[in-house]
Amino acid sequence: MSFVMPKWRAQSPARVITKILKRTLLIFLLGFLMYWFPFFRLDRANHIVSFPISQTRILGVLQRIALCYGIAAFLLYYRRPKTAAIISLFLMIFYWVLLMGLGQPGNELTMTGNIGLQFDKWLMGDPHLYHGEGIAFDPEGWLGTLPAVGNVVAGFIVGQFIQKKGNSYEGLAELLLAGVFLVFTAWCWNFFLPINKKLWTGSFVLYTVGLDCIILAAIIYIIEIRQKRAWTLFFEVFGKNPLFIYLLSELGATLLYLIPVGKITLGGWLYQHVFRQLGDYTGSLLFAITWMLFCWSVGYMLHRKKIYVRV
Repeated sequence: MSFVMPKWRAQSPARVITKILKRTLLIFLLGFLMYWFPFFRLDRANHIVSFPISQTRILGVLQRIALCYGIAAFLLYYRRPKTAAIISLFLMIFYWVLLMGLGQPGNELTMTGNIGLQFDKWLMGDPHLYHGEGIAFDPEGWLGTLPAVGNVVAGFIVGQFIQKKGNSYEGLAELLLAGVFLVFTAWCWNFFLPINKKLWTGSFVLYTVGLDCIILAAIIYIIEIRQKRAWTLFFEVFGKNPLFIYLLSELGATLLYLIPVGKITLGGWLYQHVFRQLGDYTGSLLFAITWMLFCWSVGYMLHRKKIYVRV
């Protein structure tokens, strides 16, 4: 957004609004379909059973990204970055008040007692929530989206700053100091509102933004100032097609655990007969690395052919 905003300023508001809404809806829909895919399930006997839309998860990672992008895009288009940052901070504090004021007394910050879960259950019902923790709980719930907008707004502000001063020692020093300040502030806030990813607390927002600033400063110093670029191709492949590679990793993993091999699935067979031979933990780690490298390889082939999937 920090790169396209000047182009947006030269276009009509109707055109910009259409672009924002289109991208928001497309990313949200891709996330929803990804969780519904392949639109059927296998029971314990590996028989195909229906997977009705009434049982699908509505929210998720891409849906969270879509909502935060849409809200932040409108904020930054109609308001100045400073104003957008103040509004983002207000949303973090407002969410903090909701968590502590409306959650179950004594369990406001637990997985089962937080107001975010209660709101999601009221609005969507248990079948539409994430069940990977053993209970109905969505770490990308509706209320948790409020503070997460701050991550996108911060990314825009940092993106603008890097374009103006990112290649200077002064700019990198300011970016590094901002990161240290945000991490320290998050650490202080942690005593009152824990840094928690599943609840996406305001302290978590400041902590992650601070870390991003520190890491970006280090990367820019190495790549732009020191001109050390021989190692970057591996990471560029992910950056060129992030949405496609993410979808490939998730949909491919789903297929691995749907394709039957005897009484187990292909993913289970690979783990049991190949990776587990190296030990439970080591085998699990190598399985994950192998799958990541497979997805990277597909991304690398697309990069070689200059095919980039955009939404």
